[in-house]
Amino acid sequence: MHGHQFIHRMFLAGSMILFAVLFTSPVQAADKAHTPPTTPSANASIPSIAAGAIEDSLQACLSRIPKDATAGQRMLAEQSCRRDDGYRKPFQATGGR
Repeated sequence: MHGHQFIHRMFLAGSMILFAVLFTSPVQAADKAHTPPTTPSANASIPSIAAGAIEDSLQACLSRIPKDATAGQRMLAEQSCRRDDGYRKPFQATGGR
């Protein structure tokens, strides 16, 4: 009787594994759509300073936020600019690098 239960459980487990393998389709990454290069923004006349550099300013960082950004993107970018500006202030105060 004990052997019969073992065989029954093994058959059930094997059936479940086979069912899972047969009915799950492999996931393939979709090809990324080719996006055309963007044109330079209206702020192209601003000298290019690396974002986050000590020479960067809050106003320069805020000016790099795209005008067509969503409200959430804009909020996150503004918070990041203010955070980075707070990190830069001690370095700017000492004039050091």
